[in-house]
Amino acid sequence: MKDIYAHPSDEELLSSIDGELSLRSSLRIQKHLEECWDCRSRRKAMEQTIADFVEVHHGSLDCHLPPADGPRALLRARISEDARHFCASWLHLLFRRIETTSAAYAALSLLVLLAVLGIGHRWISSRNHGHKKLSEVAYLIPDSSLTPGSVRPISVNDLCTTTYSDDADQVPASVRQQAFNEYRVNPQQSTAYALDYLVSPQLGGTADIRNLWPEPEAQTVWNMRAKDALEDHLHELVCEGRIDLATAQRDLATNWISAYQKYFHASMPINPL
Repeated sequence: MKDIYAHPSDEELLSSIDGELSLRSSLRIQKHLEECWDCRSRRKAMEQTIADFVEVHHGSLDCHLPPADGPRALLRARISEDARHFCASWLHLLFRRIETTSAAYAALSLLVLLAVLGIGHRWISSRNHGHKKLSEVAYLIPDSSLTPGSVRPISVNDLCTTTYSDDADQVPASVRQQAFNEYRVNPQQSTAYALDYLVSPQLGGTADIRNLWPEPEAQTVWNMRAKDALEDHLHELVCEGRIDLATAQRDLATNWISAYQKYFHASMPINPL
């Protein structure tokens, strides 16, 4: 088993961004990123490069898309042609960068470019089939730099004698849109996600943007229903005096999947839906 404190390689970071790691590897890297500023910065730089690639690709390809009922062969040919021109342009810029930067930086740029091109190819292929690939693990655990969690001062007595709604639909539309924008979830993808609290209101969580993120609704067993079950269980444990509120809040905010496995003593959701 790999040391959780070992720095992940660039390949591992790129695979985690694209959702290609196993759940165990994804959780290990997520735990490491929570404690390592350097690796979080590396990952953010890679995510920004990928986001720029997708945005430019999106803008360059959409104007060439034929009507929905047009021949798919023509669609594939045009996408292929644009992809070749786009990649050639990126390579030209990369080699100009190599001439003016250090060998180490150039090597990293090349690695990121090759990974981006691979991701872009998969993204283009998914458009051919009428949908964009959604990463199965991208937002299971929110980015701690965007969503560290936020709680309000509250006593255990108030928490256990008052009913608090966990329905994030009550969050103002502007805050909801901000949360989706921060995680780069566009309108076409948004139906696969639901805005959720990292620390639920029934455990003292607030409706602050720092406590909200778009959580997958159904494309994985680690979805909002599994998290809801954990939140109900933690509420019971706190009210029964079996754990303190601060511990429940911290475990949810740090890694809710690990918390689920810890408190339910199960490696996967007990009753996945």
